[in-house]
Amino acid sequence: MRLHHSDSTTIHLAYCTNVHPAETLDGITAQLADHAEQVRQHLGTDLVGLGLWLPAEVAHHLADHPADTAELRRALTARGLETVTLNGFPYRGFHTPVVKRGVYFPDWSEPSRLTYTLNLAKVLAGLLPEDAARGSISTLPLAWRTPWTGVQRSTATRHLDDLAAGLKQIEAETGRTIRVGLEPEPGCVAETTAQAARAIAGADHDWIGLCLDACHLAVQHEDPSSAVAALVAEGVPIVKLQASSALVADTPADAESREALRPFAEPRFLHQVREQGPDGTLHGSDDLAPALAGALPGDAPWRIHYHVPLHDQPEPPLRNTSDSLQETLRATLGGERALTDHVEVETYTWDVLPAGLRPTGAAGIAAGIATELEWTHGELIRLGLTEQAGATP
Repeated sequence: MRLHHSDSTTIHLAYCTNVHPAETLDGITAQLADHAEQVRQHLGTDLVGLGLWLPAEVAHHLADHPADTAELRRALTARGLETVTLNGFPYRGFHTPVVKRGVYFPDWSEPSRLTYTLNLAKVLAGLLPEDAARGSISTLPLAWRTPWTGVQRSTATRHLDDLAAGLKQIEAETGRTIRVGLEPEPGCVAETTAQAARAIAGADHDWIGLCLDACHLAVQHEDPSSAVAALVAEGVPIVKLQASSALVADTPADAESREALRPFAEPRFLHQVREQGPDGTLHGSDDLAPALAGALPGDAPWRIHYHVPLHDQPEPPLRNTSDSLQETLRATLGGERALTDHVEVETYTWDVLPAGLRPTGAAGIAAGIATELEWTHGELIRLGLTEQAGATP
């Protein structure tokens, strides 16, 4: 799905395939028919964007076998799909029974994270449509916050310098520009946009910037307009925007709210919780279950790192942060200049939603993803972006 900004930038709208469990090349190729093409058919459009998630082993294979990358690109094109962005945050095992903090390893102090990301960049250079201006990859914001030593920080800085050099070399060899965005996330070394900007202050911003996840912004109680304005003032590029929505309990001390929250305390993913005190101080829990067990006071609303569907408010007393997402879209794309050209819907929790909210089978998930894309497309149109003929519903 593509839209035009008034500054002539083409905005690519995609959904992230980390929602699907396959971790082999055959499985990922099968996803195109089993899931992505169904999404496109629901939308009734001739083109849908995919933010592909390629586990480390698949990325390594494709980087070493350009012919297989070319075949994957042909398969995408044949099914009316395109890829301009990759999700490089999870390394592998994103659908194991328990992921939790495992998603943050290897971190940027480890050579394997650099190797993985450069492999992804090589693959993306081969997948990009001919008319795409650039490609993007999102990655973790250095590491989980502990342990994080001075030696690890220095090593990560070196690896980011090596990353920039590698991306420059890929452009020289292929003619395709690939940029990487660190994605601030609660609980990590860089939880906020300001912390992430400081973390890459010495990096080459021609190649390395930030990926803004609207759910993470909301959980950290960041004001999207102020956060984006600060990044612009500091010259930090927004490589990519992830359209996502957090879960909110406005009265978490109430028995009704606690009962509504309990089914969301599931075992696979980490669901960090933040509560803002009267003086603005954020109180945090690294997961929802400890918060419910008393790790947070519950005197103010809880914002929970749980990617819930964008288009559908949870039943009261819970809600989502679609208002913050809308403000994030306005801040990045509502002005005279587009601050990013890649928007990726990233609701990866469809199959762990509470039973009453969980869609049935692949067809149900495809319908839900399609509805999210329609919702996001509508929000972008309301911002004044115009449709590109033949590429949108």
